[in-house]
Amino acid sequence: MLNEIELSRIDLSRADLNLLVLFEAVMEEGHVGRTAARLNLTPSAVSHGLGRLRRLLSDPLFLRTPKGVVPTARAIDLAGPIADILARVRSVIATSGPFDPATSQRRFMIGAPDGISSVVLPPLLAALHTKAPDIDIGIRQLLPVQGETLPERAWLQAFADLEARAMDIAILPSDEIPARFHRQLLYEEEFVVAMRAGHSFARAPSLDRYCAQQHLVVSQTGEAYGFADRVLAERGRTRRVALTVPNFMFALAMLAESDLVSALPGRFVARHARRFGVVAREAPLPLGRFRLNAVASKAALMEEGLAWLFALLAGSPRSSGETSRARAKRR
Repeated sequence: MLNEIELSRIDLSRADLNLLVLFEAVMEEGHVGRTAARLNLTPSAVSHGLGRLRRLLSDPLFLRTPKGVVPTARAIDLAGPIADILARVRSVIATSGPFDPATSQRRFMIGAPDGISSVVLPPLLAALHTKAPDIDIGIRQLLPVQGETLPERAWLQAFADLEARAMDIAILPSDEIPARFHRQLLYEEEFVVAMRAGHSFARAPSLDRYCAQQHLVVSQTGEAYGFADRVLAERGRTRRVALTVPNFMFALAMLAESDLVSALPGRFVARHARRFGVVAREAPLPLGRFRLNAVASKAALMEEGLAWLFALLAGSPRSSGETSRARAKRR
């Protein structure tokens, strides 16, 4: 065991952050000469650096071809982790000086379920384009713990990632937020019934007709029993779930090409359904409302840049206007 620890220390002592920057550039350029020009190095310096990387990582990493170099399978596997390391290092360096959104080149990571991020992201990007054009955003899809019914436990991994600074902000459909985190209500959401334009259900929605339809459910696991089934069961009703899909955008695409109906978040449908030829109607039974909160570590929010982004995010979704219930009624 001691030898393994010593070996790790030796490998770490040989590591050079510049080698990771070199790796990133070669992956993106696919050519030694272009990499040299990008990094203001000579081609021989790039080749020397690649030799050090190969010895450090015990892999050829890049293979020469007549048109440049191509990554090995090992290099492809390393590309994501190395990009994450460099992004975090750059973020740490960027926080060492005063934060100016107009000139900052920070990169922030935001986590959210896909039906939420696809609502929040467009207005946020529009605001960044105007106020902070060089700030980059990464989106991580958040999923609740499978089988966990308590809200405070369903998002435990998200809270752990916030504390580890693996992401900066989480957007969660829950009010059960531990006290060590700051939260800000973004908006309230409710479900509507979505279907293709011209669907017969849209002309005369009712509970009986809703139960008679073939339904689509968004489910990461493929589980066909959703929250609407629980609401129906309380009324002694059932429905047929004919299809499950893993995300909300895929749901819209499938609704557009079929006679299926689906209970989907109203603001998500209002923002994205038109391009798919999908319409919405108010649900013929109460499917409940939930609150979307932006969440960040109180300790992390002491950093000026993150505090600025959090405030910007908290203001962005409110521009979406009327409620989904009003839109569904109007349609």
